[in-house]
Amino acid sequence: MVTPPNLDDRQLDTLTDATVELLQVLIRNRCVNDGTEASGGEVRNADVLQQVIEGPGVDVERYEAAPGRVSIVGRIAGSDPDAPSLCLMGHTDVVPVNESGWSEDPFGGEILDGPDGPEVWGRGAVDMLNLTASMAVTFRSLAESGFRPTGDLIYFGVADEEAGSAYGARWMADHHRDAIMADYVLTESGGLHTGPTEAPFIGVNIAEKGVAWRRLRVKGTPGHGSAPFRRDNALVKAAGVIQRLNDYRPAPRFHELWAQKVEALGLPDDLEASLLDPATIDDVLDTFPSAAAASHFHACTHTTFSPNLIDGSESGGGRMKVNVIPDTVVIDVDIRTLPGEGPDEVEAHLRAALGDLADEVEMTPLMNDAASISRLDTPLWDALQRAVNVPFPTARLTPQFVVGFTDARIYREMGAVAYGAGLFSPSLDSSEYGSRFHGNNERIDIESLALTTRLFRHVTTDLLG
Repeated sequence: MVTPPNLDDRQLDTLTDATVELLQVLIRNRCVNDGTEASGGEVRNADVLQQVIEGPGVDVERYEAAPGRVSIVGRIAGSDPDAPSLCLMGHTDVVPVNESGWSEDPFGGEILDGPDGPEVWGRGAVDMLNLTASMAVTFRSLAESGFRPTGDLIYFGVADEEAGSAYGARWMADHHRDAIMADYVLTESGGLHTGPTEAPFIGVNIAEKGVAWRRLRVKGTPGHGSAPFRRDNALVKAAGVIQRLNDYRPAPRFHELWAQKVEALGLPDDLEASLLDPATIDDVLDTFPSAAAASHFHACTHTTFSPNLIDGSESGGGRMKVNVIPDTVVIDVDIRTLPGEGPDEVEAHLRAALGDLADEVEMTPLMNDAASISRLDTPLWDALQRAVNVPFPTARLTPQFVVGFTDARIYREMGAVAYGAGLFSPSLDSSEYGSRFHGNNERIDIESLALTTRLFRHVTTDLLG
């Protein structure tokens, strides 16, 4: 077994520079995934990542689930076939962007001065091309050092995470399971500091909510727009459906990680107690000073319903006209479920929300992935703790529950332990960071890129060395 030498500051700076440059290229490649098969174009980022990771001692394979939807897998073979393997998994697609809301080019990948140092700007800078780049640079640096891990080290640059993984991790698990299977997985996103500065908590994502997207088809009766009185207008009915979903207030439910999350926030005792009481939490969140924090805390403790798309193309022979009363309107609803909830519970929620309108709505599942969790008593958790303590000796890892979904859920289904990890600057505000996911002016500071790249290198050599 060859263990890579410890790196001096100059070598660590070189790794940071490589991560920054790679992140800029990945942003500029515009692998925008709008949920259609023809979007994404992740082949562009796969081509770049292959150039980065391939070389002596590395096996690289490409997998194309649909034209242009390419994922890449690199592997450094382990010396012991019985030793556990580690996969560094980063997705290569990004969500669409409204450029008018940005102060800079969202695909420029420019380095601009921020309040806490230089930042890389662009769509995907935090979700999650920063980690994808850090992982690739870590993988390459270890391969170049002659590192021979005990178990396999895998790099997985995966397509289509942003639209549900049908052309990415889900497809790979169904068709090429052996190519990506690993005992341990690191992916997005973790790494924020909370609590007291003298002994901060560093979040690691070990669990996530389920996703239960639903298509609601609302029927009406077509007619002439000049005579709307007492007509059965599907669009008007759909407006009522949307309003009821928005107004629905399901009861809070606390999962096993909620108390730890609240404790790590360092809040006043009375506020902490209110957030931990099912009878008072909703009243607290209604008046919480930070709307962003309230939204996140609500999502952590409630099943959520977000009607995000409406489509009337099924009316009037495939199009809507201003003078035709529509007979069909489709609403796509993003539903995120708590642990223990499945399709039956989702239908019950929808019926409770819609009331007497429920029987007039056809409900079609688009996605049904349950909430998932990984255990903590693992060598990977211990390696992460040791790696975090290199730059932050008094920091403590704290497990986090993710309100979105990641490809970690697919690895958990396959039996792997999967964590979302990174390591960000102590000055990076968690609310500000959270607002950048799928938001305007997405960016990441270079200090965080440096910390994350070094974290992945420490963890990998610790666990597999």
